[in-house]
Amino acid sequence: MLRNVVVVLLDGVNPFELGVVCEVFGVDRSDDGLPVYDFAVASAEGRALRSSTGFSLQIEHGLERLETADLIAVPAGSRYATRDFPPELLDALRRGVDRGARVLSVCSGVFVLAAAGLLDGRRAAAHWLHAEDLTRRYPHLTVEPDVLYVDEDPVITSAGTAAGIDACLHLVRREQGPEVANKIARRMVVPPHRDGGQAQYIERPLPPSGGDTVSEVLVWMERHLDEEVTVEQLAARAHMSPRTFARRFRQETGTTPYRWILRQRVLLAQRLLEATDETVDAIAGRTGFGDAAALRHHFVRAVGTTPNAYRRTFRGPQAA
Repeated sequence: MLRNVVVVLLDGVNPFELGVVCEVFGVDRSDDGLPVYDFAVASAEGRALRSSTGFSLQIEHGLERLETADLIAVPAGSRYATRDFPPELLDALRRGVDRGARVLSVCSGVFVLAAAGLLDGRRAAAHWLHAEDLTRRYPHLTVEPDVLYVDEDPVITSAGTAAGIDACLHLVRREQGPEVANKIARRMVVPPHRDGGQAQYIERPLPPSGGDTVSEVLVWMERHLDEEVTVEQLAARAHMSPRTFARRFRQETGTTPYRWILRQRVLLAQRLLEATDETVDAIAGRTGFGDAAALRHHFVRAVGTTPNAYRRTFRGPQAA
């Protein structure tokens, strides 16, 4: 069970990535009926550290706190791609995995797990800026530079900044169920679930209108989620061949047209379940799934719970 959580820091830790782990596991939400974790912050380099933005941190625990943790989280920090790490920390991480603990990195914290040898022969997520450095420095792992997080139990790695939230909520969902993860996400005002394989970034976030991009087609697709379309039809709308369109689409979105529109349909279904009293059948029609059974199938795969359970989580039992 996931009860005892420690986040271990090095000098130069990034405040945001530290805050991600603290927010998911360190906040007492027992008033919402949510589990309370035995949470602690530990230091690998003495009791006084400085953050990457210059303020000081006073840490109560040392590496001994890792010995009883169910989860050891390693947030990002400055120069992690080039610095060496304390051997005592690497030993503690290896001992943790050997006795059955999980380890989780946020952004450049992945370099710490790689230095400990915990990623040898495994896949790992990394911020796209660090992917080449990670591959060059640690050739015995496989870097996935375009995903949000990778779960290679007992090692979980996540990409930059907010992807750490996704990885933490994924672990909560896996260990304690979708209802707990969704309630935490609701309190944090973040999406309840983003799949780990979702694209980390868009290569051209704001492509110029017109010209040789798929931006106008994306807008059209989002406005016509209830319609069935083929790649050939979308390519014609973009004035490209199907092969060129598929290649450009992946370059600009990080995924295929089918996966993109499927994800947008699920997101629309989530919004409608949260904000309206429409029946699941009606929502299935509006989102292009056709019927409640198809909506339920894709919704469970993407979100980890049924449409009715999702609605109950966000609107209370009377909404089901």
